[in-house]
Amino acid sequence: MQPFSKKYSLLVFVFFLVVADIFLIRSDWKNSNKVLTFAALDVGQGDALFIESSTGTQILFDAGPARKILGPLARVMSPLDRTIDAIVITNPDADHIGGFADILKNYKVGAVFEPGTLNDSKTFQNLKEEIKKERIPNILARRGMRLHVGDGAVIDILFPDRDVREWSANDGSIMARLSYGATSIMLTGDSTTQTEKIILSENFPSELASTILKVGHHGSRTSSSFSFVKAVGPAYAVISDGKDNNYGHPHKETLDTLIKFGAKILRTDLLGTIIMKCDRMEICEIKK
Repeated sequence: MQPFSKKYSLLVFVFFLVVADIFLIRSDWKNSNKVLTFAALDVGQGDALFIESSTGTQILFDAGPARKILGPLARVMSPLDRTIDAIVITNPDADHIGGFADILKNYKVGAVFEPGTLNDSKTFQNLKEEIKKERIPNILARRGMRLHVGDGAVIDILFPDRDVREWSANDGSIMARLSYGATSIMLTGDSTTQTEKIILSENFPSELASTILKVGHHGSRTSSSFSFVKAVGPAYAVISDGKDNNYGHPHKETLDTLIKFGAKILRTDLLGTIIMKCDRMEICEIKK
């Protein structure tokens, strides 16, 4: 009986080795399906966009109003991860920068990008002082800059293309386009139709076409012109807005334009935080 028992034990051992190998192969295959994460965080009436490349580089475009960012951010970042590679201030209004105070208290930030528009508010002045105190590189975003975020994903700055210190916060908003293979995301901040006209004049339509449009200014009628949406031609239109907000965002005119071009509209006031996983082939999966 002893030789049989040894033989049986050996077979069992071999079986578990085979199972373990299959598991490892399947795990490796799963991890090889690289995706880019794009999330519109539910911060109420404001903007906060989280981007993570398949290599783990993380960038935060805006941080919403004060004391709104940490909860939604915890949905897309590990509690053990206390670093963010870069933050982008698309404009200095409170509904875009208020949450950065909490970010700087809780995360080590690698760099700051801003458009150069000005704001006399205490919130903005305190933020600038904190960035300086922490010795975080503070970079003026300008057209032609390209940020490499890993695995071939890049963010191209489209605007500002000039000094915008005298411009309104919205007109001078940073506009950028993220590309990952055939997948692309148009990032608009609170940019207005005036800014959109400049973008249209400086780029071919093929340079603006995007899988996802982060709709400008929370869906306000002051953004998302017919010509701009036509050039972008998004499959998805993401609107970051607060439930029952005082501005009536998103405006009907904007929704009508998006619907006309066949975009699937996703709104944070209706869906909460919107998380999308996108591969190189222009396929994006909406995560619940």
